[in-house]
Amino acid sequence: MNTIGIRVSPTEITFSIFDTVENSIINIEEIAIPNALTVPERLKYIRCNILDVLREYEVKKAGIRLSEPSARSISIERVQIEGVIQEAFSSSVLDEYYYGAISTIAAKNNIDRNRIKPLVKGNENYDAVENWQELSEKEREAVLTAIGAMNA
Repeated sequence: MNTIGIRVSPTEITFSIFDTVENSIINIEEIAIPNALTVPERLKYIRCNILDVLREYEVKKAGIRLSEPSARSISIERVQIEGVIQEAFSSSVLDEYYYGAISTIAAKNNIDRNRIKPLVKGNENYDAVENWQELSEKEREAVLTAIGAMNA
């Protein structure tokens, strides 16, 4: 079974595909959001691309890392994109999906919440994933979200 984990920023979407049978990462990739499009066109572009990725990799479970509810400055663009992705999950053939901030991702991975930030920052190695230190912070969040989707 394949899972997907998604980490959003206002300019791109980072996703990771995880194979639960082989216990390995199949792909980590970014979807760049074209600036030339209007906001509604960007959201449509994102929705179509996410649905294509779900079909291409035959994803059965998914997760999306949401903005922290206690964030000092909330990006409206990021929240819009996160909402469209949740809608795409709901409209897809996924068996299960989850969404949440760091504490939810920690719970889905059975990792202590206080350990997530050092893992994402790369201050701590995650033995379950090869080349953990070579990943960017966004990629690490997407990977943790994808692995956590096993327990969605």
